[in-house]
Amino acid sequence: MSVRLVVRTFSELCITVGTLIVLFVVHILFWTGVKAADAAEGEIDSLHSQWARQPVTPAPPPASTGPSPSLSAEPSPSAAPAPYRAGKPFATMHIPRFGSGWEWPVLENTEARTLQKGLGHYSGTARPGDTGNFAVAGHRRTYGDPFKDFPKLRPGDAVIVNDGTTWFTYRIAKEPYRTVPTDTGAVDPVPRGSGFEEPGRYLTLTTCEPEWGSSHRLIAWAHLDATRPVAEGKPPDLTG
Repeated sequence: MSVRLVVRTFSELCITVGTLIVLFVVHILFWTGVKAADAAEGEIDSLHSQWARQPVTPAPPPASTGPSPSLSAEPSPSAAPAPYRAGKPFATMHIPRFGSGWEWPVLENTEARTLQKGLGHYSGTARPGDTGNFAVAGHRRTYGDPFKDFPKLRPGDAVIVNDGTTWFTYRIAKEPYRTVPTDTGAVDPVPRGSGFEEPGRYLTLTTCEPEWGSSHRLIAWAHLDATRPVAEGKPPDLTG
């Protein structure tokens, strides 16, 4: 085989490999984002249709514990709410720091296929507004990049959850914290490392770190600051 043929064959092989790499990058950066946006929009539409068919009766505020003393006391016990359905949406989340149009559905569990459609609720952690730790995971990159701007979170930022009856406004307690994937204490009822020292109504957000890797996790913690019935309109952080 001549040197010229070897060089030409090698060049063609490099072009082929390069093309495949480009196509793979396009798939990761573009196509998964398109699919995720469509899926998330469908989940939100599904929620809105479901909420439109049910009475808008907000759940009574939970116990006044932790750093939210302005909220009213817990009512007498009532029937336990129905469990969330695996892989199905039950709320939407808004984070004004990430842009006025930032809205993603929150679905039950953190399986890979669930996180391709929105944010995932750590099964077994608290519901929105309940005493305990409402913990939610989301992709930093790919599948719509919902938590791309995660490092921009700052103390006092609002994280607002709507379950169809109530707006729950949480406040970020401190800047994102870097840890390892095995640090399960980050989603404990009183999350370890958060600075919270007693039971309260908390929110934990998690995503991958570094931006294009998964060797670590970024964690942001928040506490419940206010609740507002949906019938009264959006909370000030979404209208101001």
